[in-house]
Amino acid sequence: MGKERVAFMANVITDETIDYVGILAKLELSGEEKEAAKKDMARMLDYIDQLNELDTAGVEPMSHVFPATNVFREDVVTNGDGRKEALANAPARKDDSFVAPRTFHE
Repeated sequence: MGKERVAFMANVITDETIDYVGILAKLELSGEEKEAAKKDMARMLDYIDQLNELDTAGVEPMSHVFPATNVFREDVVTNGDGRKEALANAPARKDDSFVAPRTFHE
């Protein structure tokens, strides 16, 4: 016969904890909302306790469910700098630069 799961509720959340979380989250909770939040937090912590019971020996830690691989490629120039093509249409040029009229006079 298998083990039956009993509701934990071992994690008791105090009013002080709820007040502190409310301050951190900048929430103003009514008495009813505080009681509901206490129960919700206790259930969440109980679920985490339940997960901690799992045998994870031999399971490699991971950051993603799916395998992640590096998608970066080698930084190799494939098309050149295009300097000659750009200067080919210049109305005036000097060495490897465009020549343009002065816009600032002293």
